[in-house]
Amino acid sequence: MPEIRLTGTMTCPPERADAIRAALPEHIRLTRAEPGCLAFEVSETAPGVFSVAERFTDRAAFEAHQRRTLARDWARVTADCPRDYEVTQA
Repeated sequence: MPEIRLTGTMTCPPERADAIRAALPEHIRLTRAEPGCLAFEVSETAPGVFSVAERFTDRAAFEAHQRRTLARDWARVTADCPRDYEVTQA
């Protein structure tokens, strides 16, 4: 099955950046422990701009990650933050 990759950026307003930075380590830890996660990197490339790169073994693993993320604190902390992502199969 083809690998699923997500790349892009998430931008947050300055008043929410500290909360996102605080929640990020746990989000990364939980995601990397998920079945099918091959790689998961999030880094702040400019104030409030986060570069995201994800790799999952297949679409089912990627979709399971998306569902789990919606149930976590991360979804609340990053709600309404603009995301510019591209999802591809490799």
